[in-house]
Amino acid sequence: MKIIIDHEKCTGCGECKESCPKGGKIWTIDRKKKIAIPSNLEYCHLCIICASRCPEEAIRIIRDDNYEKSPKIEENP
Repeated sequence: MKIIIDHEKCTGCGECKESCPKGGKIWTIDRKKKIAIPSNLEYCHLCIICASRCPEEAIRIIRDDNYEKSPKIEENP
């Protein structure tokens, strides 16, 4: 599973962090750059709430045959 963040779409609104059950452990909002930054993905439950709540559709969850318990991050700066 991969979490892909499109920083061209992300506005740093913080909805991902607010909606995530582990929000503060996973998401950091850079207000200066106006982007959300995921980290500490060992806390991620793969619930995909962040992607479903993102108003800009900047977060995508990609499932693949090489599923791992800990998701990976890909960014589109």
